[in-house]
Amino acid sequence: MTSVLEHPSTPAPVGRLVDQFELGLDAPICLTWELTYACNLSCVHCLSSSGRRDPNELSTEQCKAIIDELQRMQVFYVNIGGGEPTVRSDFWELVDYATAHQVGVKFSTNGVKIDKKVAERLAASDYVDVQISIDGATAEVNDAVRGPGSFAMAVRALENLKEAGFKDAKISVVVTRHNVSQLDEFKALADMYDATLRITRLRPSGRGADVWDDLHPRPEQQRELYNWLVANGEGVLTGDSFFHLSAFGDALPGLNLCGAGRVVCLIDPVGDVYACPFAIHEQFLAGNIVKDGGFQHVWQHSDLFQELRSPQTGGACAKCDHYDSCRGGCMAAKFFTGLPMDGPDPECVIGNGEMALAGAGEVPKSSVDHSRSGQRKTPRASVPLTLMMRPPSKICDENPLAGM
Repeated sequence: MTSVLEHPSTPAPVGRLVDQFELGLDAPICLTWELTYACNLSCVHCLSSSGRRDPNELSTEQCKAIIDELQRMQVFYVNIGGGEPTVRSDFWELVDYATAHQVGVKFSTNGVKIDKKVAERLAASDYVDVQISIDGATAEVNDAVRGPGSFAMAVRALENLKEAGFKDAKISVVVTRHNVSQLDEFKALADMYDATLRITRLRPSGRGADVWDDLHPRPEQQRELYNWLVANGEGVLTGDSFFHLSAFGDALPGLNLCGAGRVVCLIDPVGDVYACPFAIHEQFLAGNIVKDGGFQHVWQHSDLFQELRSPQTGGACAKCDHYDSCRGGCMAAKFFTGLPMDGPDPECVIGNGEMALAGAGEVPKSSVDHSRSGQRKTPRASVPLTLMMRPPSKICDENPLAGM
């Protein structure tokens, strides 16, 4: 069972769950694993700047070794993403291996591979959850961000899953200023396909940094979002994305805590471990699974994670009446807008973020960029990836790039 990590100078944790989680757990509650940077779309807000495969992607056997380690650590499920994870030729092999080793799989996809046959296969499994990404309740809004035809592709995947009898698929929405008014429509879309709506916050990470000023919700829309969550949040998943909104009033359901390095982290396609899925940058790199003794060693002993699990001052935000519910907001949102870690969230709903941004320093950029254009600023269109239609060669057991 997952327990709180021991800290030599810290007494045994008691009281609120959020206070215990700040000290870190011996295994993550929510582990995100990006299997590949390859993707058939080029979404303008992609947090990992995906597109092209990395030539150093972990092999099939290396991925299985990670799954073995997660089983030993009693990590009950892993969130698999990318890129588009289903374009890896060994994707289904890895899913089967994980579920056979008591590691459940939740994977995010744009739906490109969810045909009728795949939907039937998924419906037969009790240990696989599917999340379809849609960023507009209409093709016009969605395709402006995710590329032409992406809305129809996602809806077709939802139709196939419902027809196959798959229970409780997820529709995942990144909230932007162009779709925040469509929340009721998103909920209706989820109900139509017997799915659950999941909404998450736009972060200025990856290519999202290039479109942050154009896409992140305006202050009045933040209030609209908060009111909608208060009225409709029952049965809607948020992944604790919106705890910065709690300063509007009552705290929203969830931990209301930045869990980076404490209860969450990211494994990227080459085995690098980052404190947060939204903070792919050298400053938040805790180690590498291949080079640094495996995932468990990185999770439990990296200097970065130890630092993040130390008591935090909260900076000027600690004096705010709303600090207990907001906790200073999102680490990644602050970092990629040039704000200090102990400063306010850039979308602070009482206005402190706007004032801080006026004096913000240089905005850092991640060196991890697999955009096929070769540039961070990408056109608002999809760039098709030629998918492998033939069976993978035997050499793919050692190299996922074989034959590509």
